[in-house]
Amino acid sequence: MPRKGMRSLCFSPKHPSSSSTFSHSPSPSRFGFSPSRPSFSDSVMDRTLDLAEPVINKWNPETTTFARVTSLFYENRREAKDFIKTVYNLQRAMHFLVMENSSSEKLVRAQNLMQIAMKRLQKEFYQILSMNRAHLDPESVSTRSSRTSIASSSSYNDDEDDEEAEAEGEEAADGSIAEVEDASMAAMSDLRLIAECMISSGYAKECLKIYKIIRKSIVDEGIYKLGVEKLSSSQIHKMDWEVLDLRIKSWMSAVRTAVQTLFNGERILCDEVFASSDSIRESCFHEIAKEGAVLLFAFPENVAKHSKKSPEKVFRILDMYTGIANHWPEIESIFSFDSTAAIKSQALASLVKLGEFVRAALNEFEAAIQKDSSKSPVAGAGIHFLTIEAMDYLSNLADYSNVLADILGDSPPSPKKNLPETYFGFSDSEESPAPVITVKMAWLILVLLCKLDTKAKYYKDAALAYLFLANNLQYVVVKVQTSNLKYLLGDEWLTKHEGNVKQFAANYQRLGWGHVIDSLPTDPTAVAPEKVAETFRKFNLEFDQAHRKQALCVVHDQKLRDHIKVSIARKMVGLYREFFNANREKIAGERYSASVVRYAPEDVGHRLSDLFFGAGSSSSFESSPSDSRRPRSR
Repeated sequence: MPRKGMRSLCFSPKHPSSSSTFSHSPSPSRFGFSPSRPSFSDSVMDRTLDLAEPVINKWNPETTTFARVTSLFYENRREAKDFIKTVYNLQRAMHFLVMENSSSEKLVRAQNLMQIAMKRLQKEFYQILSMNRAHLDPESVSTRSSRTSIASSSSYNDDEDDEEAEAEGEEAADGSIAEVEDASMAAMSDLRLIAECMISSGYAKECLKIYKIIRKSIVDEGIYKLGVEKLSSSQIHKMDWEVLDLRIKSWMSAVRTAVQTLFNGERILCDEVFASSDSIRESCFHEIAKEGAVLLFAFPENVAKHSKKSPEKVFRILDMYTGIANHWPEIESIFSFDSTAAIKSQALASLVKLGEFVRAALNEFEAAIQKDSSKSPVAGAGIHFLTIEAMDYLSNLADYSNVLADILGDSPPSPKKNLPETYFGFSDSEESPAPVITVKMAWLILVLLCKLDTKAKYYKDAALAYLFLANNLQYVVVKVQTSNLKYLLGDEWLTKHEGNVKQFAANYQRLGWGHVIDSLPTDPTAVAPEKVAETFRKFNLEFDQAHRKQALCVVHDQKLRDHIKVSIARKMVGLYREFFNANREKIAGERYSASVVRYAPEDVGHRLSDLFFGAGSSSSFESSPSDSRRPRSR
């Protein structure tokens, strides 16, 4: 017979009615028979009632002041367990009597006792939940317990279980292991005892009502204290980004605490207290957690749907995506019930909308590069602000490579399929495709480099155009080397683009300094004496013009700067030294020799060493590009 039905059957006994058969039958004594003895079930009930009445009535809050002001489980836990055991014995006796004699008047007496016992247990259940808020707070529960190792049942459904529990206690005592019982575990154990007793007695509704009211208020209070509040779409749409950014930061902290502590602790507690019934603990946890969890996980979707999809906001969006994705295994575990599927669906919906935001923002970023219309050449052929901002942005994006890989996995095919592999600097084929995030990053850098090619055309001097390309590509390469872009693009990409930097630098040297080198003879020892002075003058003129022009140039990267200077010096100074040593004496005696031989080889080297610092300090861009931080929202 189901327990729920037993409550009405046991506690609503039918009163015996008169029967015409018995009223007209002759008395058994008239035939020499003694009066009938009480039935076995009546005897069992008599003994059970005699034992139960003093135990239960002692804790009747309506009859004694002691019972009103004293907690059974706080006063004496051993006596509390005896009380529970007594209720189970009474319950069993009532079951037995119902089956044997459902019209017995003893059921009325038993029913009254059971009602007193249930009122007492309701009071105890409420007191333990209320007075142990500190010990049953989600943080305490989540750190001291585990849903995968719920404590063994402490139910007192039969004497055998009680005897085993007592035996275990004796063994612990014999082992002389002195441990202070953990308060939260003790409270959970008491709640479980009471819950199982009330549920088996048909009082599940009363038990759950108390539990849901108290625990839901704790969850709701926790969500409020974490700073999570419901915002309408219009509120988010009108909110300044600085204010919304603060709310997102608050949410990031909240989601971590809510998942790992608040909801995890509530699930553990619910599983422990209502371990005897899967359906009860499911419905109970669902009602306690649903409102707060949906509110928590709906916030990212709301932000993604109603915020302008601008590139600078993408990092906060990725933070929120990471906040859910990193905790997804815990979310699936905590909200594993069918009834909590809506909570997981809300979390998934937020991930989908956040992913859409990121893809749209990256498209906006690409479009912003392509639409940049600045035409003024950078002074000294230095690094363009677009290069700095774009590479700072991409290097910061690379820090989110794991979540970006998930998000970009749903993107349409990249336009790279229409371009040769050499444009990207790494192997990518149908047989061995490159990761989607690698292709995306390479594509965005390619868009930037194409834009820089366009801007190089604004230089009237071709040498400066090549120096501009060398400077900017070197910045890109260093930024890749010093960030997580290195792991996304790989060594093949770096090798290719480092080669391009050297090629740009070589073109600059050829166009910017080639005429100086060409002013010297290829065979310095074969110059006719009458041509020596003319050659010196021609070198002086070409070198002065080149130096004056190139002195305004700047190469921010020390490695590239040294490479260019060493390369120029190796060709020019070496050739000039050979010419100087072979021909100086030929005009040494002439009165105008000092004005003709203006530079010793060392002087040429010194003047070259002072180049490429521009008009500003030589340390203007000495810091590594990796030191730059995420661009501020604008």
